[in-house]
Amino acid sequence: MEELAKTSTKRSRNSAGSRAADAGAASVAVRTKEEIESLTDDEYEALSEEEFLAAQRVLLESERQVYTSQAEMFKEEAATLARESEPGDVQFDEESGEGGNSTIERERDLALLASHLATVAEIDSALEKIEAGTYGVCENCKAEIPRIRMRALPYARLCVKCKSGGLTRR
Repeated sequence: MEELAKTSTKRSRNSAGSRAADAGAASVAVRTKEEIESLTDDEYEALSEEEFLAAQRVLLESERQVYTSQAEMFKEEAATLARESEPGDVQFDEESGEGGNSTIERERDLALLASHLATVAEIDSALEKIEAGTYGVCENCKAEIPRIRMRALPYARLCVKCKSGGLTRR
């Protein structure tokens, strides 16, 4: 989990695209998440490429922080439930059903933990794409993903057309 808490700014920046992105980001005023979220769709569409990428980076890093802290919470809750239950403590009778509530809660926490960690990995991938200069390009058809979709789901990998063709990735 400590690896998740590291900031994305410590990533290796070896490509020419990342150096260009760094140079562009340095000259753009950084907006807060609240300022970005208060922009209308038209204002968002009117952002320069550098402003758009800087805004997306802010949104991605904010989402990453939320998902990382929630994943840590689910991990701690699952560990607490595991410590509190003793082996052989599960009852299988008419009153308690098949297994105790703590087992069900622990399984739920572990499932949510896995889901959150997968989302953090997708966010990290999106941040790497910003650095590489490939952010906002559909992984399937290579078309540009509309900004409005990227605003709604900053770590989207597919355009709407490709996404509607299957439900496997975001």
